[in-house]
Amino acid sequence: MALISTHNPWLFVFGVLGNISSFVVFLAPIPTFYRIWKKKSTEGFQSLPYLTGLFSAMLWIYYALLKSDAFLLITINAFGCVVETIYIAFYITYAPRKARMFTLKLLLLLNFMGFCSILLLSHFLTKGSTRIQVLGWTCMVFSLIVFVTPLSIMRLVIRTKSVEYMPFNLSLYLTVSAVTWLFYGIFLKDLCVTIPNILGVIFGLLQMVLYAVYRNKSKMLVAAEVQLPQQSIDMTKLGTHPANCGKNIENKEQNENDHQNIDQTGNSMEVFHPNPQIAPDV
Repeated sequence: MALISTHNPWLFVFGVLGNISSFVVFLAPIPTFYRIWKKKSTEGFQSLPYLTGLFSAMLWIYYALLKSDAFLLITINAFGCVVETIYIAFYITYAPRKARMFTLKLLLLLNFMGFCSILLLSHFLTKGSTRIQVLGWTCMVFSLIVFVTPLSIMRLVIRTKSVEYMPFNLSLYLTVSAVTWLFYGIFLKDLCVTIPNILGVIFGLLQMVLYAVYRNKSKMLVAAEVQLPQQSIDMTKLGTHPANCGKNIENKEQNENDHQNIDQTGNSMEVFHPNPQIAPDV
């Protein structure tokens, strides 16, 4: 198995560019996790992109170990496994209990049990080129999932009209990375690398379009929250002015005295009612 292709220089060039762009993509969430560490809260962020990213990187390493001319896939995905693991550890540390338990369960089911199952099944049930094809299509499916997970963020942007949880730099890096790996897959003549990155380019461009549409609206919403109108309330009209409160108390006491006016002779008692026509008989 050749580690680095020497017969196709363009394959090597786009492989190196893909490593550089993916390196930047893997480091792009650092400001997000710095914010999580500073606020000691995960806020509205989700762990699913990092869990699926880790699982996808693990699969691509296994696939690249079996395939020729794919050493550059191993290097970047090994780095990705380390970085994604650190992100997940940060998330688990500062997430609320419910989100933490969900992340731990998914980590166990997907990244441990799921990967071990694929490893064992592919080893014992397939051989040679068939094993490479099965692993390649499996990697493609989970890469598609990785590229589809930003749909939840895009939906959040549309609903809230805010790009707070969709940084432009990350969307740009994802698009550039998808373009470089797209050409890498074309020169490698590997559909399992090419197809997911076609979708990656499309979603990356959509994210940048959403950012352009809602960027100014986000600023307007922030400005509106900062400059809230201050309204004065006429306490006299509401009857809660201190002077009115005193008058209301005096009127209430007078009414109670009138209602309980008892004749001192003891022969009869009459209850006063504001409307004489419905005054009860005693």
